[in-house]
Amino acid sequence: MSAQPATRPFEEIPLVPYRDEYAAERPRWIARLATTLGPVFRIDYSPEFRPVYLVGPEANRLVLYTDRDAFSHDLGWSPIIGADFGHGILNMDGEQHAHHRRIMNPAFTMAYMTRYLPLMNEVIRERTANWAGRGQVNLWEETRRITFDVAAGALTGQASGPGVDRLRELFVALMYGYYDPDVDTEESWLERHESALRELRGMLTELIRERRARPTDDLIGRLVSARDERGEPMSDEQLIAHLNILLIAGHETSTTMSAWLLYLLATHPECLARVHDELDRVLGDSDAAVTMDQIRALKVLGNALNEAGRLYPPVGAAPRGTTRDVEFAGYHIPAGTQVRYSIAGSHWLPSVFQDPERFDPDRFAPPREEDRKTPYAYVPFGGGARICLGVNFAQVEIKALAAYVLRRYSLEAAPDRPAEQLYWDILGSPERGLWVDVQARS
Repeated sequence: MSAQPATRPFEEIPLVPYRDEYAAERPRWIARLATTLGPVFRIDYSPEFRPVYLVGPEANRLVLYTDRDAFSHDLGWSPIIGADFGHGILNMDGEQHAHHRRIMNPAFTMAYMTRYLPLMNEVIRERTANWAGRGQVNLWEETRRITFDVAAGALTGQASGPGVDRLRELFVALMYGYYDPDVDTEESWLERHESALRELRGMLTELIRERRARPTDDLIGRLVSARDERGEPMSDEQLIAHLNILLIAGHETSTTMSAWLLYLLATHPECLARVHDELDRVLGDSDAAVTMDQIRALKVLGNALNEAGRLYPPVGAAPRGTTRDVEFAGYHIPAGTQVRYSIAGSHWLPSVFQDPERFDPDRFAPPREEDRKTPYAYVPFGGGARICLGVNFAQVEIKALAAYVLRRYSLEAAPDRPAEQLYWDILGSPERGLWVDVQARS
């Protein structure tokens, strides 16, 4: 019997230098590193920050399924979101997460989506009504308004108005209001950040107070009414943390994927023509709002959505912290290590996805089904027991949005505004926007 090769120590994991220009080509860069170095390597952001990257289907399986107990969401996400957004469903572990997820699960089943779809349809109709008159729109900004209104409506019962607009502005300021040394001093940035945080907490606290006084059947009503094993309700602090995470996660993923879906279809006319054929066949001549049965029947559009999520996943690399020693691909990864399982890099591996840089929705259709042939190859919403709570919500919302827009508007990429997805460690976004020229369809 041949001897098993010895596990190599952590220090021998390849260390790769980082440069800012890699942000624009991160999926390609990460996939190239995984192809040449193997599925485990470290990136040298600074002497104090050298996380381990795990890339590919087997790495995803390790983190999301076989050894998921060793990869802590709390140790991964909490250092990134800090104290600003609290300890919510995203950065909980173990039984605490399981308890809170059980409370929320009923509101995110596919059967429950029939309650949200009328809200989605109404927000989409209102928010896109003036697109043709404006001539040119930034899909990333416009879809953010739509998806945040929908998330706020589903969560709080308030789908539009100045209060919802202000909530969205505060979240964007806190998530993307980076320190700019050209215009900020450390004191001015911190003051602006703390002011936004106080205002956000004040608005959410008032919302919780109203729900405690007058319980409702929306998601925040469920959270307010929930009791632990001792019969105690959640504290305001815990509820605010959940609301923060649900409002962020409830719109951030859908924003990026719906914007890229529309942009990619606008730049691939042959695929767009097939989507139009399907929309005509499934929806007919009716101008009525799309139904759940019609959403389910939109297979060609669904494959295009999957391909948008493969090429430009909103979370490029999901963070975890190891709670015990782990061995993978011949390397020892000790407890306490910061880890990133690379969603974007995995999606661009040529060993899994044929011609991975090409927009090719048919890769998800029979007989190819490249995602099904290699389990855990396609993970824009994670996987396993902790797959994204809102995966059904996002897919229904994005398909409803795309179906409405594509039936009513012709979109063409604005030639003077190039599109580019940038990834800074965790999240990806088209920071210069996704601009399209818009005309009404006859």
